[in-house]
Amino acid sequence: MKQYETMYIIKSSLDEAARNAVIEEMHGIITSHGGTIDNVDDWGLRDFAYRIDDMTKGHYVVVKFSSDVEGLNEFSRLMGINNNIVRSMTICEDEKHGK
Repeated sequence: MKQYETMYIIKSSLDEAARNAVIEEMHGIITSHGGTIDNVDDWGLRDFAYRIDDMTKGHYVVVKFSSDVEGLNEFSRLMGINNNIVRSMTICEDEKHGK
């Protein structure tokens, strides 16, 4: 398993309960495929540098996790089709550190 880091932005219009449900759902995808959540850093509500789909703010979350390729692919796929996720980006921590 490799180490990954994903930053994703949740719509600011969601209330806290709905936002937490989205976070739990996304992280559940990783753990259901045998991965582990190593760290979650909730950055909170931030302004965008430019408008995205008529939105000016979003709730930022950074998660570090370990996963195999199958789990990562499913996580990325479901992240892309979730209407409550505005944007996401994943990097491989192992490649970042030259492993």
